[in-house]
Amino acid sequence: MICGYARVSTKAQLKGNSLEHQREELRRNGCEIIIEEQYSGSTTARIKFENLIQQQLKSGDTLVVTKLDRFARNVMEGVATIRALFAKGVRVHVLNVGLLENTTMGNFFITTLLAVAELERNLIMERTTAGKQIARTRPGYKEGRPPVPKERIELAMSLLDANTHTYREISEMTGISTATLGRYRRKQRQEQDTQTRRDSNQ
Repeated sequence: MICGYARVSTKAQLKGNSLEHQREELRRNGCEIIIEEQYSGSTTARIKFENLIQQQLKSGDTLVVTKLDRFARNVMEGVATIRALFAKGVRVHVLNVGLLENTTMGNFFITTLLAVAELERNLIMERTTAGKQIARTRPGYKEGRPPVPKERIELAMSLLDANTHTYREISEMTGISTATLGRYRRKQRQEQDTQTRRDSNQ
């Protein structure tokens, strides 16, 4: 079995890292099954990935990812995961690197790549933090995400009212997270209930 694993840390990733892009790359490279997951690189829970490693993959199978950092948060974890897969007889194919080999040079190559990936991730975090600190000194700066445009919220609510799409589908269509959709939906129902009570009391 050739199994692909795709992971993003946010709903809206840059081109090349999105779930859609990863899915296309994995399918193009012969993946029969694709497991998709969303979690932050700092989050410990990766239920689907852990289940894939421990339960689904068997000797002779191949795990395919688009990039090495898709399943590793740091060097130690990445090396441990790859060694565990090798011990089970599972091949690891990283599309932008190639098929990883369980040899002395192969393991050295893997460790080096993971170290570079971790360094890049840490540098991005440092630049992001520095950018926020600079932005905070500017007039009109507001912490957090910008508000969702009213028109997009109204579109999402109308799609929910039509009951023809799931929350996940509407989230992908509008770019609004499922959690935010749920919050707006509850607010909408509360407002409707309040208006109904007012009408009944008149």
